[in-house]
Amino acid sequence: MKPTLVTGASGFVGWHVARLLLERGHKVRALVRTASAVPGLEVEKVTGDLRDADSLRRAATGCGVVYHVAADYRLWSKNPKDLYDSNVEGTRNLLGAARSAGVDRVVYTSTVGCIGLPKDGLGDEDQPVSIDSMSGDYKRSKFLAEQVALGYARTGFPVVIVNPTAPMGDHDFKPTPTGQIVKDFLAGAMPAYIDTGLNVVNVRDVAMGHLLACERGLVGERYILGSENMTLGGILLELAAQTGRKAPGVRLPYFVAWTAGVVTTGLAHLTGIPPRAPMEAVRMAKKKMWVTHAKAARELGYEPGPANAALTDAIGWFQTR
Repeated sequence: MKPTLVTGASGFVGWHVARLLLERGHKVRALVRTASAVPGLEVEKVTGDLRDADSLRRAATGCGVVYHVAADYRLWSKNPKDLYDSNVEGTRNLLGAARSAGVDRVVYTSTVGCIGLPKDGLGDEDQPVSIDSMSGDYKRSKFLAEQVALGYARTGFPVVIVNPTAPMGDHDFKPTPTGQIVKDFLAGAMPAYIDTGLNVVNVRDVAMGHLLACERGLVGERYILGSENMTLGGILLELAAQTGRKAPGVRLPYFVAWTAGVVTTGLAHLTGIPPRAPMEAVRMAKKKMWVTHAKAARELGYEPGPANAALTDAIGWFQTR
């Protein structure tokens, strides 16, 4: 059996994709940076970087399938060019390496941020969207990277795209911005909240969705991997119910969050220290990121569990750490 290459296996979603592949008997090759680890998983580690095309060619050689999960996931960067170098050019580099290596299939991990949202109703894969709808450099870089993947698919190269929503669960190492919600709640560091909404999904279901997309997805198609649409207030109430802690009772007007974003992001550019409330996150919070995973359910057989199970796993992970 040829090895399966997973980029981002040292991160949250990539780790779970690698774990699931190993459980199913696959040999996993993980692209890692020099200082990165893939804790608890028996993988073949290959040192490389998305910005180094030669390292990607070495990593992809001999592989049958590639899961490109890695991304520079930051909602603020003092040098935004870093996001485009890793997310856009890195995707171009990896797909070029995969095509040269003759791989059978590539699953590219995009984001729900690239899904169009109607004024009324739920976003889906067919909703028109453009780069003008993307707020901030992270979302713009991921949108452009998705266009690179779609371009490869249009030439006949077997690329399938998945768009995870807001995954939560165990092994959220950094943590991700969504995991930070749980961490802050447990630490009592969230005295107030704003009126926004997320689609919450268990990271284990997202990993399964990646494998289903590889097995059953159509080349050039996008598949939302989500579960339940929840307001931030509802998420906090669920966390309170599961932990016995009190949920914050103050809902801030949006202009207060906007002001905090302006101030903290301005200070970050002066100090180089990431802001507590990045403007990109504030802009994203203005819309409820509510979508439907009906296409993935219909075409892939994707069956995610309830959001409260994802929150349970996340609580357990952060409490033990």
